[in-house]
Amino acid sequence: MAVFHNDRKNIHVKKLKAKLKLWLSSKDIEGVFGDGKWRLLKAIDSEGSLKDASEYLHMSYRKAWGDLKKAQDFLKIALVEKKRGGVNGGETILTKQGKRLVEAYTKFRGDIEKALEKAYQKHLKELWKCQKR
Repeated sequence: MAVFHNDRKNIHVKKLKAKLKLWLSSKDIEGVFGDGKWRLLKAIDSEGSLKDASEYLHMSYRKAWGDLKKAQDFLKIALVEKKRGGVNGGETILTKQGKRLVEAYTKFRGDIEKALEKAYQKHLKELWKCQKR
């Protein structure tokens, strides 16, 4: 296996980690569901409203609502339930299907991250070892 040699200590290179961004697409629609919409649903669940979730994620309410609508329209399931008004304003909660999707995607992503780390260790980690010539 080839190794990149370097006389200097590459401490920063040794700290590299493999990262990825996942999304699910169809032949007709790109990005039906993925990391962004998953994070949005998790934020809705923890923050209690779409408005607070979008602020937490530093995204506009309009984009958050559009992303949510895109996923719900394509998947043909309600992911959230909105309740209007009240003294403290409205709230948004995940439906049973929304919670199931978050749980399943979390496990799916975990499996992919494990496979990614294994492939990184197998194919790239050796390249970053600093050895003297």
